[in-house]
Amino acid sequence: MNELIEPLLSFPVDNRPAVSVSLVSRFGPIGKNAIGTSPKPSPLWLLLLLFCLCAILTNTAYADRLQWVRDLPLPGQPARFDYETLDPANGRLYINHMGANRVLVYDVRSQRLLADLPGIPRPTGITLAAQSGLAFVSATGSRFGFLMNRGHVLAIRLSDLTVVARLPADGFPDGSAWAPPQRRLFVSNERGGVETVIGVDPMRVIKTLALNGEAGNSAYDPIDKLVWVNVQSTGELVAIEPQALNIVRRIKLPPSCVHNHGLLIDDAKRLAFVACDGNARLLTLALPGMQTIGMDAVGKEPDVLALDTRRQLLYIAAESGIVSVFSVAAGKPERLWRGWVGPDAHSVAVDPESGLSYFPLDNVRGHPLLRVMRLATP
Repeated sequence: MNELIEPLLSFPVDNRPAVSVSLVSRFGPIGKNAIGTSPKPSPLWLLLLLFCLCAILTNTAYADRLQWVRDLPLPGQPARFDYETLDPANGRLYINHMGANRVLVYDVRSQRLLADLPGIPRPTGITLAAQSGLAFVSATGSRFGFLMNRGHVLAIRLSDLTVVARLPADGFPDGSAWAPPQRRLFVSNERGGVETVIGVDPMRVIKTLALNGEAGNSAYDPIDKLVWVNVQSTGELVAIEPQALNIVRRIKLPPSCVHNHGLLIDDAKRLAFVACDGNARLLTLALPGMQTIGMDAVGKEPDVLALDTRRQLLYIAAESGIVSVFSVAAGKPERLWRGWVGPDAHSVAVDPESGLSYFPLDNVRGHPLLRVMRLATP
């Protein structure tokens, strides 16, 4: 129902969120007709009024739960953002401004921009390898605009935010996962249909694994010590043993999950969450067997998932701007809120210390900004 009322909800930059509802503007005046007589309500009007009432009642339990806190200006032109990641130990949020060819570093404690790293061609995925002092950024463009399909993975040293390595990953390198015991990065190459494996001792591409389909997101399970990869064009989850670098399992997902793109592992609850962007569903699987235990509706074209580990809250951001929040404290998702956060609010990061969630928005009144939200307690 929220998708139907999303154009009526707005979060202005001037710190005064407003909600405006106008059925008159969409359906004409209700009351007297053009010649001054009161018309009889038509079945269509009754149906529309009943539908709107159902929408209001359906969303009453979730209204005002995810509350606007502030909007923070970001540099660069209005252009697409992609993934972001939070370093909770240092309070740093790393944001890939894909369309502006830059990575932004934001301090969530002082609420200010720390660094603007330009010249990174179309950055998509970003993963921290904190114990190695590195952040890995998938860059899908070329430093030379006339070259196509020349993706790279850039290693950025966290201490001084300097690019220290650039490794080939032809195609479209996207999401990635870090396996700490092996000190290896697993990069989903969406168009190449492969998983690119990068080692840091020394820094090099170790292996390229064929997945036999488009690679969605990757995630590392520290309990079973496996890297899981969405193969979105075949509807499978693939497990990679990160030491031997072999594919050890292929799990066929239920047909009710179309185009499995987003992926997140909750190792504490032994759950895997899959964003099915082809039909706007959240698929929940129980580890280690990957049995289906839940299928929930979310916003159209779900993309990035984030987990507030302290409060056991799962956030699903969607290209449509609809964000869904679930409690997973009971071992399965229970929806707390679903609503419109902003245009193209498809990326989310959550600070477990403060409970604040962060949504980079590419174009709000002609400018990019970082929208900060907080889930209110019942």
